[in-house]
Amino acid sequence: MQLKIYNSLAGEKEIFKPILEGNVGMYVCGPTVYSNVHLGNVRTFLSFDFIYRSLTHLGYKVRYVRNITDAGHLTDDGDVNNDRFVKQTRLEKLEPMEIVQKYTVDFHKVLDMFNLLPPNIEPTATGHIVEQIELTQKLIETGFAYESNGSVYFDVLEYNARGLNYGELSKRNIEELFANTRDLDGQGEKKNPQDFALWKKASPAHIMRWNSPWGEGFPGWHLECTAMSTKYLGETFDIHGGGMDLKFPHHECEIAQGKACNGASPVNYWMHANMLTMNAQRMSKSTGNYILPMQLVSGENDFFEKSFHPAIVRFCFLQAHYRSVLDISNDAMLASEKGFSRLMEALKILNSITPNDEKQSGFSLDDWKAKCYDALTDDFNSPVLIAHLFEAVKFIFALKDEKETISAQGLEDLKSTLNAFVFDVLGLQNIEENNNEKLDQTLQVLIELRNQARKSKNFDLSDQIRDKLLAEGIELKDGREGTTYSIS
Repeated sequence: MQLKIYNSLAGEKEIFKPILEGNVGMYVCGPTVYSNVHLGNVRTFLSFDFIYRSLTHLGYKVRYVRNITDAGHLTDDGDVNNDRFVKQTRLEKLEPMEIVQKYTVDFHKVLDMFNLLPPNIEPTATGHIVEQIELTQKLIETGFAYESNGSVYFDVLEYNARGLNYGELSKRNIEELFANTRDLDGQGEKKNPQDFALWKKASPAHIMRWNSPWGEGFPGWHLECTAMSTKYLGETFDIHGGGMDLKFPHHECEIAQGKACNGASPVNYWMHANMLTMNAQRMSKSTGNYILPMQLVSGENDFFEKSFHPAIVRFCFLQAHYRSVLDISNDAMLASEKGFSRLMEALKILNSITPNDEKQSGFSLDDWKAKCYDALTDDFNSPVLIAHLFEAVKFIFALKDEKETISAQGLEDLKSTLNAFVFDVLGLQNIEENNNEKLDQTLQVLIELRNQARKSKNFDLSDQIRDKLLAEGIELKDGREGTTYSIS
């Protein structure tokens, strides 16, 4: 099997050739933790979780690095009052690192809810200030950057004058950048309007600040990812991912910084996840067409008629290719819930099937597996993979109705393959099993409370717990090995 990846830099699918055979270095731009993670962010991180799971399933040893941006940056108007961290600290009356901690916890909680695997390394911008200062110094020494009034800027014209190409990822030319760039951020400090900040001088009002050779300041947004990705993955690594909105200027600037610092392209394969829309419109707070992940799961919103389990939301998201725009709606979520339930029902039925190889089945397991892997290795095509999984679902229901047969070996192969794709690769969870586990945990707590009541001779409470559970169809049975329960 040859894995093909769509490389945004080349604009086409390419056969994946890792730098070190059998190993993959992958960096994904993480969140800026000044507010709750939104559903569009979840779509991006879920896409790369699927890619991470797929690479692992295909036998690669993956070092997955995803950063946390916990340092404030000026917006393009250069006004400190528009720094997102500054605005949020004033709004919530908290210290900057309280804001960071609050929304980092929220980020992890949401991603855990949707069953995303943690990265191998999760570095923070504030934890790598030294590295960012060192990179800035190197760029000044090599003539690709200059200091101006306590700030340091990357010289885009100098970069292009040396035969390099700022704009190669986003396919923009320097003339277009000249025409469309206004000098808002530099306040007259820049040589050219399109030059971007590597280090910004902190005004007296700026809260997050660090000492540097150029005075007190803070790092530029683009610099942190270059510092952290190269530190943990090397000067050139395999895959860099992020949302489509980061292609320009963020990823474009990362390429320029990497080439200017190290004389080589920092990344071999650039991957970008597309945007999420709701009811065919862009999600936006200003228009009111906006929903947080927790609101979708809890049902506390005005867009969806009911709540949806995180596993169903994940299933819905994976039915669109990561490079396609994904639109969610009430109808789409209901259809995903129906499809998810059928998939889980098929897995349950599969465990009760008895092998019968008296006649040849019309379902070729080898052909089906080949199609599944073809989809997975064709730029991680999750919707086509899911379509093939439902071919197996149809076969399983035919086995149940005794319209198809399967050998013992074929049954075990089907079980292991389907479970691997559903749970390991797609990262779905069996809601019924999770609910049963939670029920068992809850009943064990009640049994322990009853045991404590009996030890303290509070027989009224002990009997009350037993009788109320019995009324709900749960019978407690006391024996030598302890208390067990049965559900009628």
